[in-house]
Amino acid sequence: MAAACALRRALLSAFGKSGRRRSQRAVPGAAHYRPDADASRLQARCAACGVHDFQQTRFMSSRRPEGKVLETVGIFEALKQHGKYETGQLFLHSVFGYRGIVLFPWHARLYDRDVTPLACESRPETPDTSQSKEVKGKTHTYYQVLIDTRDCPHISQRSQTEAVTFLANHDDSRALYAIPGLDYVSHEDILPYNSTEHVPIQHELFERFLMFNPSKNPSFSARDTLLAWQEKNHPWLELSDVHRETTENIRVTVIPFYMGVREAQNSNVYWWRYCIRLENLGHEVVQLRERHWRIFSLSGTLETVRGRGVVGREPVLSKEQPAFQYSSHVSLQAPSGHMWGTFRIERTDGSHFDVRIPPFSLESNKDDKAPPTGYPL
Repeated sequence: MAAACALRRALLSAFGKSGRRRSQRAVPGAAHYRPDADASRLQARCAACGVHDFQQTRFMSSRRPEGKVLETVGIFEALKQHGKYETGQLFLHSVFGYRGIVLFPWHARLYDRDVTPLACESRPETPDTSQSKEVKGKTHTYYQVLIDTRDCPHISQRSQTEAVTFLANHDDSRALYAIPGLDYVSHEDILPYNSTEHVPIQHELFERFLMFNPSKNPSFSARDTLLAWQEKNHPWLELSDVHRETTENIRVTVIPFYMGVREAQNSNVYWWRYCIRLENLGHEVVQLRERHWRIFSLSGTLETVRGRGVVGREPVLSKEQPAFQYSSHVSLQAPSGHMWGTFRIERTDGSHFDVRIPPFSLESNKDDKAPPTGYPL
């Protein structure tokens, strides 16, 4: 195993120095090309060291649909084992396969219930008394990114492309508005590449936020509009805590976001958004059938929610399409609370098992900030 890890690291080093490969994909509009399916080949990792196996990382469809051709969109770069990717870095998502570009990084606290307690700094126990254990946290890098709109139709069954929502900035307290094509991406999900195109990503915010700058690497710089938008909306975009837990090879990752408070019927209602990703780390095909949430409010109420699937879907998680990501919302009549629960998963033989959703806090700590703003003009 040690020798295999050393070989993979050697391959990674050689890749970074002289073995850069071209990133190829189907011409936009290829009806049968699915980045999310082909991305499964990008996920080959060494179980011991976690390094991607670059012998399998050509971004190319193994099935060339009749009448379709492949075109080069860029050249892969070496993964960053240390440090962070900068604003303007082009990348392919290693799980969902879409093209994207980094807007700016975030430093979050990752609370991983699969990690032994001595691995990280201490943190108080979560309020889930039914299966409580001490959870540790460590700093981890995430990125705010733009998704190429050409890839959105191909990933819509695997990942929502409207991951960022705000409370509307007007009197209608129930209104939400969404910014399409924004996502939060973990450092290990990024497969960096470079391109000579001046507009390599198609998104209505791309040219408002970024400009081509051949004198720097990466060759795209933030415009003043991006810096102003980031500063204005920082409290509403920032992710502070990430929670992760694995049950029987199904890993659940939760990222909560506070959205603000609205007055309704002479009382305050506090809103949060939460993004959830389910990943099948095994080889068995499974399907999500039910959800079971328990929502505790500081006001003393405990709500139980049961239902079929999530966001109207019952996704299948397989080796070819191992992950599903979605977002939803929750409101409390108290400034804080917490949530936890389970997903009921069905195997191909009809048997079921429950996957734990890691407990996470709902905290309101940004009420003194100005309301969020929408697109820059």
